[in-house]
Amino acid sequence: MQVRRGGMALRTGAAGKGRLATDKGCCYFFSQRLGRAGIATGLNNASMKQTAAAARRAAAIIAGADSSRKNAVLHHMRGLLAGSLDQLLEANARDMQAGEARGLSAAMLDRLRLTPARVESIARGLHTVENLPDPVGRIEGMERRPNGLLVGRMRIPLGVIGMIFEARPNVAVDAAALCLKAGNAVILRGGSEAENSNRFLVDSWRRSLRAHGLPEDAVSAPPSADREHVGEMLRCEGEIDLIIPRGGEELIRFVTRNSLIPVIQHYKGVCHVYVDEGASVAAAAAIAVNAKVQRPGVCNAMETLLVHAAIAPEFLPAAAKDLIAAGVELRCDEAARGLLPGVPVKSATEEDWSAEYLDLILAVRVVPSLEEAMEHIRRYGSGHTESIVTRDHGRAMRFIREVQSSCVLVNASTRFNDGFELGLGAEIGISTSKLHAYGPMGLEELTTRKFIVFGEGQIRA
Repeated sequence: MQVRRGGMALRTGAAGKGRLATDKGCCYFFSQRLGRAGIATGLNNASMKQTAAAARRAAAIIAGADSSRKNAVLHHMRGLLAGSLDQLLEANARDMQAGEARGLSAAMLDRLRLTPARVESIARGLHTVENLPDPVGRIEGMERRPNGLLVGRMRIPLGVIGMIFEARPNVAVDAAALCLKAGNAVILRGGSEAENSNRFLVDSWRRSLRAHGLPEDAVSAPPSADREHVGEMLRCEGEIDLIIPRGGEELIRFVTRNSLIPVIQHYKGVCHVYVDEGASVAAAAAIAVNAKVQRPGVCNAMETLLVHAAIAPEFLPAAAKDLIAAGVELRCDEAARGLLPGVPVKSATEEDWSAEYLDLILAVRVVPSLEEAMEHIRRYGSGHTESIVTRDHGRAMRFIREVQSSCVLVNASTRFNDGFELGLGAEIGISTSKLHAYGPMGLEELTTRKFIVFGEGQIRA
């Protein structure tokens, strides 16, 4: 993600094995109904601006709320999730039924689905965020200048965050929790495919805020499900401080072209695992299977497996057996195919090296060296997540230093590039550019710093 005006990046979706396609849903609406030339205007313009203005007023109060009050809201919301689980799952079931009828892809349906275990995981994230240190008001780097001035920086909220997201109802909880704890208000514009789930969750947040004497408009949604409100939301310059989109390529392209508000970039997740010479074959195979299979429809799933030529004859047959048993389609370069006689694999094309499948499809390439593996990642990667499996500390450290992605792992699955797994409690997104943040965005990334100066009557000559 990169903060810039009109600046957003791309993430492809997959409608099924063997081809890349944009997920059905609100992305289709953006490209077909609003058009590629610009935003439709005029529909309920005042209402969307009123929603944004109410969020701006709420943000001023949330920015000054103490940690105990904000934590009480998070705690109350966690209780609502537990106490209203049946109602939430019922709302989600209606979304799932409608999504299946609309022909949403398997990857999008997986992102849409809530289960008791997933709701429990969301609740654990709330608990973790509740217990994290509050960054707001923290003073950093105080130094005495030669003229006697004491200069430092204080962390402050960003203001009003506009979240535009598809499918994932967990975003309505994770994003709001992080925004509130960091002293921000948030407007949650979820995709129509999750309308019932998102409405239930936004209403729950507003109940929790009211219960603790904080303005309910600190968490809000556009005034109706009308998708043209998204266009108006992107024009609320002066009321909304930052737009964070999460979803498929068409959604993100639309936001890129049309936002008058700074946008955080999130590129697609073309993630790699590189198996180095001398690696443990058993450990490397387990990591590769987990990185691809554990949840293939998410952005930190492995899409390309790179294997050093020295270990490929031993590693590839073992890994291929496990991957194919898990239902993975392998698309291999010539060297990899030659090491897998009789194994049902396909020939990789140039397009496969930069593909984000979000499915049980894996590109496989044999490389002659660590340098060639890093060059492949530099050429085809999206700056998201890369992992090296190795027993050589020096080579591991070189990989960490030279591979410029938002998260680089040694001897671990790419699936760990996740805000909860990395200790942030939850995440509002994973930044794949270096401004204003890099990697999963948590509380600190939802604040900025202002200079504070203490003097004793100094004047500038």
